[in-house]
Amino acid sequence: MIRSVVQGCGAYLPERIVTNDELARKVETSDEWIQQRTGIRQRHIAADGEFTSHLAIKASQRALDHAGIKASDLDLIVLATATPDETFPATATRVQAELGMTRGAAFDVQAVCAGFVYAVSVADSLIKNGVASTALVIGAETFSRILDWNDRGTCVLFGDGAGAIVLKAEQGKGTSADRGILANALHSDGRQHDILYVDGGPSSTRTTGFLRMEGKEVFKHAVVNMAAVVGEVLEKAGLESKDIDWLVPHQANKRIIDGTGRKLGLPAERVVVTVDKHANTSAASIPLALDTAVKDGRIKKGDLLLMEGIGGGLAWGASLVRW
Repeated sequence: MIRSVVQGCGAYLPERIVTNDELARKVETSDEWIQQRTGIRQRHIAADGEFTSHLAIKASQRALDHAGIKASDLDLIVLATATPDETFPATATRVQAELGMTRGAAFDVQAVCAGFVYAVSVADSLIKNGVASTALVIGAETFSRILDWNDRGTCVLFGDGAGAIVLKAEQGKGTSADRGILANALHSDGRQHDILYVDGGPSSTRTTGFLRMEGKEVFKHAVVNMAAVVGEVLEKAGLESKDIDWLVPHQANKRIIDGTGRKLGLPAERVVVTVDKHANTSAASIPLALDTAVKDGRIKKGDLLLMEGIGGGLAWGASLVRW
């Protein structure tokens, strides 16, 4: 069986850090209020003229270096983003050109905060089908560009950043002991559109619009759907929650992260949490958290990782990976 094995990872965060106290000088909020409800302490914000592609390129270069792979070896780039540089072409093609990749395909995937898991699943399928052999999977966002900075219920929650992994086709034995992606599960429910969306777009208003969210409703669906999709992906791989070494979740809210960890029976020290430093970076949050735990030595070869996320759509999914 062909497995998509992770060869390396990389991340990039804009230089500018915005603390809760700084936001409290602009909107009616406080560091205590934000931390108690979300666990967020700060977020990174892209500079003027710094686009999603710029963040993605820097994260990708670091992932390639970590993997010891040249861009010329790539035959696939899948970029998850809800904040592309332009309506078209795909931001992935800008990354492709800058990296110097001249063969294969590069395209974007849009599933908001579940985007990285969707992109991983797409790349994994193309590798297993023989369409590609070496893939770069990226999550990159500049959510600061679609925030209403007068809406204290949303502007305090998000940040900018990018993360990437390199996948390479390798022969496996078809067991859960194989390195690589063991199972994926994806879902969406368009009936929940109105609880998390951006109120604009080229075919409706011709303006970008701002992010709008009903936080309590999103929280409720997140808890239920995450528990279900985690069980589904474990069943596909013939594994149980006790087999998981690390939960690498979408970094939206520490209460959701803690709740998912408890449902899995995982101690807090086995859950990777970066929401305090990065805030919610949408499609970038999982690869940013992954890179943090790999580079600080927590995640080691052979560890079983569960990556999961939910976002607007609603769209949600999970990937089980043997590092």
